[in-house]
Amino acid sequence: MSDRSHLFSLRIGHALREVLAEGYGLNKLGKDLLAGITVGIIAIPLAMALAIASGVAPQYGLYTAIIAGFVIALTGGSRYSISGPTAAFVVILYPVALKYGLSGLLLATVLSGVLLLLMAAMRLGRLIEYIPESVTLGFTAGIAVVIATLQVKDFFGLAIPHMPEHYVEKIAALALHLPHMSWPSLFVAGITLAVMLLWPKLKTIIPAHLPALFIGTLLALLLLSLGFELDTIGSRFSYNLANGNSGNGIPPYLPYFDWPWLRPGPDGAALVFSWQLVKDLLGAAFAMAMLGAIESLLCAVVLDGMSGRRHSANSELLGQGIGNIITPFFGGITSTAALARSSANFKAGAQSPVAAMIHALVLLLGLVLLAPLLSYVPMAALAALLLMVAWNMSEAPKALHLLKTAPRSDIWVFVTCFSLTVLFDMVIAITTGILLAALLFVKEIAEMSKVTDISGNRKQVEQPIPHGWQVLKISGPLFFAAADRIFADIARLTDHSRGIVLYMDGVPLLDAGGLAALNKLISKCHKNQTQLVIADLQFQPLKTLAKAGVKPIPGTLSFYPTLREALEPLYVQAATFTFATAVPLDE
Repeated sequence: MSDRSHLFSLRIGHALREVLAEGYGLNKLGKDLLAGITVGIIAIPLAMALAIASGVAPQYGLYTAIIAGFVIALTGGSRYSISGPTAAFVVILYPVALKYGLSGLLLATVLSGVLLLLMAAMRLGRLIEYIPESVTLGFTAGIAVVIATLQVKDFFGLAIPHMPEHYVEKIAALALHLPHMSWPSLFVAGITLAVMLLWPKLKTIIPAHLPALFIGTLLALLLLSLGFELDTIGSRFSYNLANGNSGNGIPPYLPYFDWPWLRPGPDGAALVFSWQLVKDLLGAAFAMAMLGAIESLLCAVVLDGMSGRRHSANSELLGQGIGNIITPFFGGITSTAALARSSANFKAGAQSPVAAMIHALVLLLGLVLLAPLLSYVPMAALAALLLMVAWNMSEAPKALHLLKTAPRSDIWVFVTCFSLTVLFDMVIAITTGILLAALLFVKEIAEMSKVTDISGNRKQVEQPIPHGWQVLKISGPLFFAAADRIFADIARLTDHSRGIVLYMDGVPLLDAGGLAALNKLISKCHKNQTQLVIADLQFQPLKTLAKAGVKPIPGTLSFYPTLREALEPLYVQAATFTFATAVPLDE
């Protein structure tokens, strides 16, 4: 398929269809099986930890990775992406779960899926390329700081019943309770974090968080056996079954179908579905959809660079939308492509989306077989794991490099996005960041447009021109931000000029604002009886003038195809005047 068709294609299962069209045999299936098993094992603790960080029980993270991981791989447009809960969503999902409970979070996820489908239908997949790096680095670094802050409570074992909603209040609450930290929690978290930092030095194929969590869990069991108090998944979370039975930790059962709004709300009771509830959740749903689109498409772009393949951006948005609509009906929260898991999938030898589907099935088996054992995982160890996730997603080296080397405007955009993400809201941060970046870009482009007097430049104006005439060269686009300044400067010259030649071969663009400013200049020239000659128009400005009906005005406005043709009458006029002055007629 051509690059152009990839840009605009939109079909369900684009990536899987491509693979099957190329030929899919036992060899590829074997590689996909190995990759799927590898990533499935990696994803189990991450899915639980991210669900807990998002404000819901750990099983809902597993449900997300199972359902969304399978459905998005089946219907999406990227061969190697692994979808599920991701750290980036924590800052959006946590406040929603806090205010509306699981049911509100699931309903917002369905709405975000609908928005993703609309984005795919409108072919907005390639718009990701227009988001500046300073914006993406700013909000991802801000998200990382928020996630890291949320882990302090469990890392130090602080007894804070309810974390405040706003960031500054969170910091105050953590500082207030920090003197009462739990030393067993800190010990387990510290050892877990140390293992994750040191394990890569062994250069094994086993990812660091698996042995780290295993060692952390063994330490927790040892401390519990010695009589120390320590929070685990089993002590923190419980579940109730339809038959009236209950249990601690994770229920060892398959995800089941139910309407999202009938799941537990903030007080344990189901929400009442209404249009007002939908309106209240639309802001969060929009943030989920935007972040999901950005995350999934950035992940696909990175995988394209690693594999040499091309993804279908719009088909990937379509798959993400379908996945986020279906998953909440089975208890899964918001999902998108996860870069770390997707990279591990490709490096493990994945050949097609089948690997992601196998990864989902491995998670399903893990849920059924390992649920009792997962209940012993300490919360402190999961907090250490998420601290590492936060550090990795912050891309601190990139951010520092940007702060050291980027232009001042990019630094301002980064700082603004980062600050707004931490202190307020990611939607506000991205919107403000993009608007600020656009305004600064417009300012920089406008400053590139300039006008130069070339009357005395003999390379362009080869002969003298009459007194009172000027030849001005305009360079750069004449759009609304630049044209008023350029044409206003020229208009001031008409007060004492007989004529002005505008050499416009360096003007690639003339927009409606530029056209209005030019018409003002023409009116000023007519009023001052100054001739205005426009030479060497490029195609777009010429088309704009023709469409607007701007025509030559005898004695005021004229057009020439080249600068040489525009200057020839002036050369003749100047030569005639010089000859008449030098050789007066006999009386």
